[in-house]
Amino acid sequence: MKEHRYHIIPTLSGNCHPSSKRSIAETGEVIQNSKEVLHLLQEKNPAFQPVLAIIQAGDENLMQEVNQNLAEEAGLNITHVCLPPDSGEDEIIDEILKMNEDTRVHGLALQISEALFSNKVLNALNPEKDVDGVTDVNLGKLVRGDAHECFVSPVARAVIELLEKSGISLDGKKILVVGAHGSLEAALQCLFQRKGSMTMSSQWKTPQLQSKLHEADVVILGSPKPEEIPLTWIQPGTTVLNCFHDFLSGQLGCGSPSVHVNGIIAEDDVRLLAAALRIQNMVSSGRRWLREQQHRRWRLHCLKLQPLSPVPSDIEISRAQTPKAVDILAKEIGLLTDEIEIYGKSKAKVHLSLLERLKDQTDGKYVLVAGITPTPLGEGKSTVTIGLVQALTAHLNVNSFACLRQPSQGPTFGVKGGAAGGGYAQVIPMEEFNLHLTGDIHAITAANNLLAAAIDTRILHENTQTDKALYNRLVPLVNGVREFSEIQLARLKKLGINKTDPSTLTEEEMSKFARLNIDPTTITWQRVLDTNDRFLRKITIGQASTEKGHSRQAQFDIAVASEIMAVLALTESLEDMKERLGRMVVASDKDGQPVTAEDLGVTGALTVLMKDAIKPNLMQTLEGTPVFVHAGPFANIAHGNSSVLADKIALKLVGEEGFVVTEAGFGADIGMEKFFNIKCRASGLVPNVVVLVATVRALKMHGGGPSVTAGVPLKKEYTEENIQLVADGCCNLQKQIQIAQLFGVPVVVALNVFKTDTRAEIDLVCELAKRAGAFDAVPCYHWSVGGKGSVDLARAVREAASKRSRFRFLYDVQLPIVEKIRTIAQSVYGAKDIELSPEAQSKIDRYTQQGFGNLPICMAKTHLSLSHQPERKGVPRDFILPISDVRASIGAGFIYPLVGTMSTMPGLPTRPCFYDIDLDTETEQVKGLF
Repeated sequence: MKEHRYHIIPTLSGNCHPSSKRSIAETGEVIQNSKEVLHLLQEKNPAFQPVLAIIQAGDENLMQEVNQNLAEEAGLNITHVCLPPDSGEDEIIDEILKMNEDTRVHGLALQISEALFSNKVLNALNPEKDVDGVTDVNLGKLVRGDAHECFVSPVARAVIELLEKSGISLDGKKILVVGAHGSLEAALQCLFQRKGSMTMSSQWKTPQLQSKLHEADVVILGSPKPEEIPLTWIQPGTTVLNCFHDFLSGQLGCGSPSVHVNGIIAEDDVRLLAAALRIQNMVSSGRRWLREQQHRRWRLHCLKLQPLSPVPSDIEISRAQTPKAVDILAKEIGLLTDEIEIYGKSKAKVHLSLLERLKDQTDGKYVLVAGITPTPLGEGKSTVTIGLVQALTAHLNVNSFACLRQPSQGPTFGVKGGAAGGGYAQVIPMEEFNLHLTGDIHAITAANNLLAAAIDTRILHENTQTDKALYNRLVPLVNGVREFSEIQLARLKKLGINKTDPSTLTEEEMSKFARLNIDPTTITWQRVLDTNDRFLRKITIGQASTEKGHSRQAQFDIAVASEIMAVLALTESLEDMKERLGRMVVASDKDGQPVTAEDLGVTGALTVLMKDAIKPNLMQTLEGTPVFVHAGPFANIAHGNSSVLADKIALKLVGEEGFVVTEAGFGADIGMEKFFNIKCRASGLVPNVVVLVATVRALKMHGGGPSVTAGVPLKKEYTEENIQLVADGCCNLQKQIQIAQLFGVPVVVALNVFKTDTRAEIDLVCELAKRAGAFDAVPCYHWSVGGKGSVDLARAVREAASKRSRFRFLYDVQLPIVEKIRTIAQSVYGAKDIELSPEAQSKIDRYTQQGFGNLPICMAKTHLSLSHQPERKGVPRDFILPISDVRASIGAGFIYPLVGTMSTMPGLPTRPCFYDIDLDTETEQVKGLF
């Protein structure tokens, strides 16, 4: 956008009529006032620079110069969009719509011929940028008496102010407005009536014009006087003011009439003061815009629920609710139009530029939802998360955001099902949430496998080519010129070769540059797929004859276990993500040095594949409250938390008094520990409260109840009251509360109530939780009634969040890798000690030697027990935790020990969920998801 800045013109002409002197003085006062207000705004918001855009059709530049001078004096920027003189409505409206969407523009005015001032053109203007007050919205507010909430025509205001400054009392005066029409006529009539004047309006060809002119005390000329109307019709002593409708456009009519009347205020006076008042409106527009960017309670239209009993299936509930259009939701929570990219009707990606716009905004409260050690069925952390934000926003009128992980298609088609919540506490539409979303996991899969292909391909080419041939292919001759790419220049710098001309490298330097010398036995980078497929846990690659015998054993991981997923979840910007992707270590060379994605030359390509995935996905709950869905690392084989970026953006949007509720996977010993030690360490964010989810069902299992198997009906111990099993199982709840207390964060226990739970069981759990040190313990009924069923939880969380957080990390990252693993095993899991396999010890020694010993730890462990043995429930003691292998996720920023026989590729059960999933080919509706 081109900006024009000039010096102000002090006067319009050398010899000024007294009224002109008054108008110039008045103009100076208005501009000075606007300048002072703008200065105060910019003191608090240094980056704020409001822009007035004027769309001009034609070559008239008189008012262009006046506008530019006044804007310069006030400290505003101004831009002119110049269209050809013969531009029609459509061309003008196209430009208006562009300016409406441009967030740099705070005011918009039209400099076009009077013939183009149609309702269609005028009402294309965004009323919030309509500094000339010509739209129906602004006129309507003026007529209703809401002038403080709208923009009033600067021309009409200039008329009133110049008359009053001339010493004319308007109260009781007869005012005749001649030849004006449209928005100017309406604004003049309204403002004169507010002053107690009796206002008449007439066109030049009205038969009764002469008598009306005789009666008038003040005549306002809204358009040039036709020659056939004699000036003698105007009575001596009448005040006349020239005010042509399109003065602001610079299209001047005839000069001031030379008659012996009481006073003539010329068009120059009106035009100059009106231009100054337009600048004043601009400053007001900027002030309103800044106020809207600051924290405010959302004017959110929440969706009503009509819960049924018995509760229908999740997909039936989801489908029965019509979500708001996502662009409406975005506007309600303070997002600007150019900060979202809409996917269909109910999903949108949010631009990271929002963080810069709201960088001075105070963060809201930060709440983590974790859980006790779950059954294979899950205990409803996502459901509690959604129920809590529905309660906060839809029922307590508190700004709140849920931040959830994107579900993997592995569990969705395997055993667990989707992760949109359940019952009347869901993200909707749930099928869009659970299937593909906006393609982020597919982007991760593509990027991951591109890097995997690059590794094996590089080994093949290095093994089958001479140094010279390899170098010539890596730096090919194109049109007779050989050039290094940007990433190749970075590799040269890393190698200490300070040359940029490919022809100047020595043979030794060419060999050093071209050969990575990857040791195939050290490759840690695996291919991934977002499907549970046990037969890909160990494979042989490179068996085709074209690979010339270069085969090796490899494996597939599930896509959400990819380090690229962890990078996405922990990154803070596009630049940071690119650097992290480049740092990812995929293997070691034959000298034991790390080989990275940057060495392979693939960093830029990976970033391109991930450029859209980095933007959080906006959706909504059943009650119309906002949700970010972003990143989806498993908690048992990765760090198990949604993205730092989603949390940071949400914390800005909710404002100081709002809440961001995010969820960590599986039990507190897994997802919560990693949230604190990895995510909070990376983000610098400090949590205020932990909500620990428990169920009577899971507590009975930990108390010695029969095994719980997905797809198999629960035994009677779980469907009938059994106080003893609940009491015995609360040891696991108490242990998880103690784990949270290690980090200094208050704990509120949320008991996710099922219909088979009895009052005695519920009361017992809440009582034992409080005795164990929980700040509060609250039964929750959101599954059956929505946010209304979690209002007590919301109140408890608000109270806990008002207490001072004494957050601390569990360990110092400077400790040796083994000691950090031991600290987690003993303090969190309750192990007696750890036992390292020879391979794990070898990897630890290698990573320490390579300089990676100061990273936090991300344990890959079963989620079904505090120990490494899934069958050991409750609180196992005196066990030795076996560490079978250790990997390094250097780009993500953690060391990744594998506990016991932990697999990074889940398998399908005998009867997976996909048996129940189908598509109605007539309605295209998905059936069977849960």
